[in-house]
Amino acid sequence: MPNIPLTFDTSWLDPLAERMQEDGPWDKWELFKLALEAEEAMAVREFDQLQSLKYLPLLSPFPHQLQTAEKVLLEMRGRAILADEVGLGKTIEAGLIMKEYMVRGLAKKILVLVPASLVIQWTKELYQKFGIAAVAQKKEYMWRQHDVVVASIDTAKRDPHRRHVLDIDYDMLIIDEAHKLKNKRTRNYQFVKEIRKKYCLLLTATPIQNEMDELYNLINLLKPGHLGHNATFSSNYVEGKRQSKNSEKLREEIEKVMIRNKRSDGGIQFTSRRVQSVPIQLSAEEMALYDGVTRFVREQYHTGITGGAGGFNSLSLITLQREVCSSKEAAFMTLYNMHQRTAENSVMREQIMELVEMIKQIDTHSKAAKTVELIQDINDKVIIFTEYRATQNYLQKYLHDHGITSVPFRGGFKRSKKDWMTDLFQNRAQVLIATEAGGEGINLQFCNQVINYDMPWNPMRVEQRIGRVHRLGQKRDVHIHNLSTVGTIEEHILNLLYEKIDLFEMVIGELDDIVERLSLNHSLEENLIQIIMDSRSSREMALKLDNMGHAIRAIRQTQARTSSPLSEAADQ
Repeated sequence: MPNIPLTFDTSWLDPLAERMQEDGPWDKWELFKLALEAEEAMAVREFDQLQSLKYLPLLSPFPHQLQTAEKVLLEMRGRAILADEVGLGKTIEAGLIMKEYMVRGLAKKILVLVPASLVIQWTKELYQKFGIAAVAQKKEYMWRQHDVVVASIDTAKRDPHRRHVLDIDYDMLIIDEAHKLKNKRTRNYQFVKEIRKKYCLLLTATPIQNEMDELYNLINLLKPGHLGHNATFSSNYVEGKRQSKNSEKLREEIEKVMIRNKRSDGGIQFTSRRVQSVPIQLSAEEMALYDGVTRFVREQYHTGITGGAGGFNSLSLITLQREVCSSKEAAFMTLYNMHQRTAENSVMREQIMELVEMIKQIDTHSKAAKTVELIQDINDKVIIFTEYRATQNYLQKYLHDHGITSVPFRGGFKRSKKDWMTDLFQNRAQVLIATEAGGEGINLQFCNQVINYDMPWNPMRVEQRIGRVHRLGQKRDVHIHNLSTVGTIEEHILNLLYEKIDLFEMVIGELDDIVERLSLNHSLEENLIQIIMDSRSSREMALKLDNMGHAIRAIRQTQARTSSPLSEAADQ
């Protein structure tokens, strides 16, 4: 074995002995000053002040967002329901809270569970606005390799991902669209309940109002035991399914875990909403088809009631009637499916074929033509919302034929395709044609024009649509164009829900309380269907709907004096 020469550096010995004798200097003065500045920058001089703001030079939070973050930190100990109205920036509040806990060294391993369509949006916002290196979960190994993971709750709950998630101790769990967890019997609820977490934020724009069981389930998921055991909660606070007792005490307990900021609160400035109803006169052929479908729908409905061979429930029949108001293509697809399910040589099958022949005779599309006219007048980016996939497909072709660029957006798209469509809309296309999937979660403040091609019968869904553009960060007034075909069910519903009861001025969730006070046996939508189906003429239907509108307005006028304790707590 060869000899390896070794040498030792002893040049440092004499300088060290000299410094020990003179007691220094032990380091350079410049380095000492830098170290001192670093310590001063990291020092937490007052515990009740947000420390994260000095690390966020590009973010200018609104006062209500800062107040929310401070309250969660100082009073709620990191467990809260953030229930702001649509467009007030719950994501910003959650990001602020997350950053604050990270800066203070209280949170490192963080999981954010959101609908699949929002994964990339959350990841981008956390990085761009808060400097948080969050990753969108794609592969199995990412659960453990990365500290901040944003994932779809539907992916996370399935094996093999489920095993990894439940095996990790998370410092913080954040769940967007948390109102979907109100039912404790769902797999999502049970999965979230099993996740080990120190801090937890539940985000939802839907206020906790009337369903006592749902209220208990959501709060128990956030903070187990806060309202006691189920039996204790029922004994202390529940009078009936939607009735409470000991209201003042219950309100106090809700306020300990939930924060709700409203648009009407002082200091929160929004641009105006400009709402316009756009009546559309159908052609003679289109009106004949509508009348034919209306007769068919009522006949099948009453045949089913009397025990005949109707075979279709009231919802599917009323959907057909609504589809005719949307497009002949949407109605054709439903008629085709009905035809496939109907016995050969039956009278119903003959009636369906007659309606199909009427569709074939129509060579106009009054609603689509009016939409093109509107878009050309607007001469800016526009979002069109429709209820039906067939209408969406037809509109894209129709707009293309008239020289208007558009992209579709719907629930069946994968996450990457939804992001691609949003990017195309922002940078290239003039129009985004969306089904209801476009009404949830995504932010489109660069657009301020919305066309409601079809009007939902659930007002909350309309608010979700408008909330995509009418939110914090919108610099222009938002214009909402509601299309309705004259002389049809669509016109009557628009008149009732969106004009007579001033829906666009309502607070989200207020209609639920109104419906409860009407003492209806079913939901508002089911009652509307019953009114329409049981009316023997359009005049009788219009009268009944008008009476319902008057009743709703009367209840609303007294609502402020008799607000439910859950509603009041949600609005604190």
